[in-house]
Amino acid sequence: MMMPSAPVLAAMCLAGSAVAQIGSFPEAMPATGNPTGVTYKAVLPQEPFFTEGPLNGNVRGSIEATAPEDGVGVQFTVKFDNVPTSGGGPFTYHIHVDAVPADGNCTKALTHLDPLNRGETPVCDSSAPSTCQVGDLAGKHGKVTSGPFNVQYVDPYVSLREGDAAFMGNRSFVFHFANKTRITCANFYRVDDEDEDGAPSYLPQPTTFPNLPGSNSSQPGVYPTGSSGIGRPSGLPLVSAAATRHLSSAFTVAVAAIALAFLH
Repeated sequence: MMMPSAPVLAAMCLAGSAVAQIGSFPEAMPATGNPTGVTYKAVLPQEPFFTEGPLNGNVRGSIEATAPEDGVGVQFTVKFDNVPTSGGGPFTYHIHVDAVPADGNCTKALTHLDPLNRGETPVCDSSAPSTCQVGDLAGKHGKVTSGPFNVQYVDPYVSLREGDAAFMGNRSFVFHFANKTRITCANFYRVDDEDEDGAPSYLPQPTTFPNLPGSNSSQPGVYPTGSSGIGRPSGLPLVSAAATRHLSSAFTVAVAAIALAFLH
């Protein structure tokens, strides 16, 4: 059997490298058609999940989510206070794929919402938010350095449409130390489902997902925060037209390089 020549091997490596690089940066598509007039909210509990470290009671805060007028993405109103002042930051917060159970165990929120299975590494580049994990709000819009922390922004890639892979309404958010330890967490609920006291009248029901290895970790608050494909629907992930064009171009260049190598 004839072994490929050095130029052919080099061309094949180039093709594999190009495809791998593109594959590690899938681009999320804007979430369109989000229903206006629908609001989801999550409010942090009084007691923290992780009780050690530089805490003075729990971090206080909430995240409110509603659709902008054009229905593209989600407008977030984020408020945090009583953030630790003696270390542990900058702090991050993310939408996680599952809801928090009644016992308040933040590890059971599983990983970041990541329907394209991007993973955490490399870290989110805020200048290219479409390439970040959908649920990585802090990565795309800024970490929390101190309190009070009040921001409002539109994230084009999160959905309020039930059934969408990027739908956030039946999920939770988790507030982390810089070392990824989970301090506290809360479930999202529809505001029109509140009872008279302003609390959700039900615990949002999580989508059923398989347990991840290590989910019974004995170390409180420490848990993998990346994605293992959880939250991705069956079939191929949605990627933008730009990513598809880049992938096609990479294959074209690689095939041309291999052909030229054989001619020599």
